[in-house]
Amino acid sequence: MENHIKIFDTTLRDGEQSPGCSMNLKEKIEIAKCLERLKVDIIEAGFAISSPGDFESVKTVAETVKECTVASLARSVEKDIDAAWEAVRCGVDPRIHVFLATSPLHMEYKLKMTPEQVIENTAAAVKYARKFCSNIEFSCEDATRSDYDFMVKVVNAAVANGATTINLPDTVGYTTPDEMRQLISYVKSHIDRPDGVTFSVHCHNDLGMATANSLAGVLGGAGQIECTINGLGERAGNTSLEEVVMAMRTRPDIYGATTRLDTTQIARTSKTVYNIIGQTAPLNKPIVGKNAFAHEAGIHQHGVLANKATYEILTPESVGVHTNNLVLGKHSGKHAFETRLKELGFELDKEELIKCFEEFKVVCDKKKTVNDEDLEAIVSHNSMAADEDKGYKLDWFSVNTSNFTTATCTVSLEKDGEKFEEVALGDGPLDAAFGAINKIVRPSEHIFSDFRIYSISEGKDTLGDATIKLNVDGKSFNGHGLSTDVIQASIVAYINAVNKLLK
Repeated sequence: MENHIKIFDTTLRDGEQSPGCSMNLKEKIEIAKCLERLKVDIIEAGFAISSPGDFESVKTVAETVKECTVASLARSVEKDIDAAWEAVRCGVDPRIHVFLATSPLHMEYKLKMTPEQVIENTAAAVKYARKFCSNIEFSCEDATRSDYDFMVKVVNAAVANGATTINLPDTVGYTTPDEMRQLISYVKSHIDRPDGVTFSVHCHNDLGMATANSLAGVLGGAGQIECTINGLGERAGNTSLEEVVMAMRTRPDIYGATTRLDTTQIARTSKTVYNIIGQTAPLNKPIVGKNAFAHEAGIHQHGVLANKATYEILTPESVGVHTNNLVLGKHSGKHAFETRLKELGFELDKEELIKCFEEFKVVCDKKKTVNDEDLEAIVSHNSMAADEDKGYKLDWFSVNTSNFTTATCTVSLEKDGEKFEEVALGDGPLDAAFGAINKIVRPSEHIFSDFRIYSISEGKDTLGDATIKLNVDGKSFNGHGLSTDVIQASIVAYINAVNKLLK
């Protein structure tokens, strides 16, 4: 019998808790749509009680997504459960995810509860949640540092009161693969009513073993893996969705498990998440890194040319990496442009297509050829810029700089049909440009927590992708800019970040 593993994605909840990875509502919806195309089983959209903004994002995701279950996290208290239900109730097969710590350390120092109180609280919380829906998940926080027999009692209480999914998380990345396999197997075989209960693993990567521990949980009998795109999450991150899914697909002889995921959407989803949080994949990141399918050593190149299987255990195409680029240019029409986007997995509405095609034509005038990486960047940046239409936009700029004079920059911005112009001096062209923008916009005090420029593809005429991250009172605001002129890309990125800050 085929062992189907559910994929529970918590990028929008645990992933967003990673420092510097906060997202606005539009960005969360964009990721949710990617996850839906990827065909994950459950999207944990947030922690509804934590803030009005989180409640709104969970509610909007639940109303938007039609092909996945949407879940909200809740502590084992009624007000949390009420908020979770109100946020997800409009979703398809909504889930309430209740948790309570079970390790001696957490019970004594965080909860200040006795083991008996934890069991009672578990039973009461799950029973209360069950009044709203039948899809209830219960998590034993810090399970891998908990007593096995005590957890059996807690799980029995949860299942007896209606929990259908039991999660035994490695909350602090403490365990090892052998221990995780034993934990799942032990608890599953010792509870009173295992039938109809799905066991789940949620592993953190503090010791670099999140993927290995999650796969070991599957060998122990887990039917659900909780993970995030690109392994985002608290501290060192969570289990990486792309790694566990492709490991099971590549080694069915070991895991004997399948998922319903459309793995050809992995690369696109990964890029979307990295773009939104203002980061890029490490070169050696498994599955989605730039070097994941690159071969430089002569003996490797010879082997791959003879038979790809010599050094590639999975194909680039299987995760949506397109190696045979169709080159488009200034003579390419809208039909060819739209056709290639569809081949890359992008389904744009009429308005989005027109905007992207216009940007494509602008790029064609500056760049000899436009390849798939350029097209993906154009679509991605157009999507992220869509919510900035009511903010400031760059009209034009002029920079005067050298290595023996003070740089000056004049900037003209447009907002609501009105134009604003200022000039400023600076230590360099960008310092001067940002100074001129600040004179117009007058944003609150902020620091640049990150500023990166990288090339989209090869060649000196490549598009430059600029990412700027501003920090104000612990909150991050990401801005993106795309241009063959890196100064222009940086100015657009700064304006984009400032618009978000002003909101």
